[in-house]
Amino acid sequence: MTLFFIVGFVILAASLWWYFLIYLPKKPKGEKIDEMPESWKKLLTENVNFYRNLSQEDKIKFENRLLHFISIKRIIGVDTEVEDLDKVLIASSAVIPLFGFSEWTYPNLKEVLLYPKAFDKDFQISGTRKNITGMVGNGVMEGKMILSQKALRAGFIIDNDKSNVGIHEFIHLIDKADGEIDGVPKMLIQNQYAIPWLKIMHDEMNRIYSNQSDINPYGGTNQQEFLSVISEYFFERPDLLKRKHPKLYEAMENIFKQDLYDNLKVNKKRDFNN
Repeated sequence: MTLFFIVGFVILAASLWWYFLIYLPKKPKGEKIDEMPESWKKLLTENVNFYRNLSQEDKIKFENRLLHFISIKRIIGVDTEVEDLDKVLIASSAVIPLFGFSEWTYPNLKEVLLYPKAFDKDFQISGTRKNITGMVGNGVMEGKMILSQKALRAGFIIDNDKSNVGIHEFIHLIDKADGEIDGVPKMLIQNQYAIPWLKIMHDEMNRIYSNQSDINPYGGTNQQEFLSVISEYFFERPDLLKRKHPKLYEAMENIFKQDLYDNLKVNKKRDFNN
């Protein structure tokens, strides 16, 4: 009888182990890197303006967050090779918007798919209607982000055009974290600030409709696109945003808990003293 129970227990344990191994969702595995490679620091310095403007202490914090992102999120090339530059730029796109917060791991993202160039609504890179450079997936694509490699790199190489597809798509992910992409990221905006933010947003969208704004017209599409577009502006040209749109700058500063204009001034003073 005892032998019967032992055999039964072993079979049950083996069955449970097989179930957990095969059927339960697995945590996505990224690339574990214990120490920031010097070559990656060089890539950051050469390509990521946000990183260049940080103090030495904050650069170390940025590097640690970048490595953490890469360790827990998969980056997969589709018809292209994922190079170190791409890893650094994708992770930077994730780190930059939330650098003012202590912890954030993008729980609604499992992997980033990197396409060589723009794609269409069916995720094809051939044909004539290839006009999508970034997308946050839903439905069967839930938990995935798709980025064009060409557009990703251009967004960082040209760092003063108020356009960065990597940052744009990660803003959508932040917006989506409360269950709805609506231009009001409730994970970041406290309730009392939501209505003032909506008013500022719609006032500027009306100026876009009237061709009286320097903000990318795509920001007038809807609330969620406005949030992503104005965030690109904020992170690429905080000086210009503060001068031309002080209320929007203040709103962005409150949402992301970052005073980028002040960082620019400090960095310029640091460079002058050196």
